[in-house]
Amino acid sequence: MRRRFLDSLDVARYIVNVVEDKKAENIVLLDLRPDVVIADFFVICTGNSDRQLRALSDYVREAMKEEYERLPFATEGTPESGWLLMDYGDVIVHLFMEEKRRYYDLEGLWRSANILVSIQ
Repeated sequence: MRRRFLDSLDVARYIVNVVEDKKAENIVLLDLRPDVVIADFFVICTGNSDRQLRALSDYVREAMKEEYERLPFATEGTPESGWLLMDYGDVIVHLFMEEKRRYYDLEGLWRSANILVSIQ
């Protein structure tokens, strides 16, 4: 089985494309390097329903498995809670319902991070 070299920026941009194709809203890619040790990048996006959050997480999981032969190290949250996290090590994906996204305000918390992508 052939393994592809994984550049964390390429992986993050790939995930942005996947969630954009699947109609996620307000997609943001934050570059946390070099100051943060938990991850290089956050992909943050909003879904309109718990059903869409579930679909987005399924799409990301399957696309990453197919393209990079990679599954998340961990997942947290549930679609019903309004927040899901998928930990790919160097890239962490946050899928939110609008209310939870405003509550956690990750963009405000990480406001010193560079915004590489912002898709409304």
